[in-house]
Amino acid sequence: MKISIGDKCPTFELNDQEGKLRKSEEFLTKKALVLYFYPKDDTPGCTAQACSFRDAYEELSEVGAEVVGVSGDSLEQHKKFAKKHNLPFTLLADTNNKLRKQMGVPTNLFGLIPGRVTYVIDNKGIVKGLFNSQLDVKGHVKKALEIIEKL
Repeated sequence: MKISIGDKCPTFELNDQEGKLRKSEEFLTKKALVLYFYPKDDTPGCTAQACSFRDAYEELSEVGAEVVGVSGDSLEQHKKFAKKHNLPFTLLADTNNKLRKQMGVPTNLFGLIPGRVTYVIDNKGIVKGLFNSQLDVKGHVKKALEIIEKL
């Protein structure tokens, strides 16, 4: 299944970098949820993307958005990654790639590299925008802000 603009985001329960079980509903309390999927903690592109979200976190919060990153990495890897780069937002461990598959996040390079897709979801759980780019890692923040401003 591939989630597109106008679709309802599937509900989910995943552990965050602190080991706490987090439910999708708790992230839908603000104007928007910026749910971004990335391939792997502490790789050059993923670090640049996470740091872009970190650097724009205050601006995203001011426009009413919650930021959540998702990858297949373990809780321990997420915790180290968040601490190393001072990430102020939640990272969810989708270790079995269940949420990635539910959302229909594609893979790249013959299915070897998990895709990089950002979804902007309103507080009713409806996908209002998405940005799919493996290489334009900083474009994910820019596109998310553009979409949120239109909500």
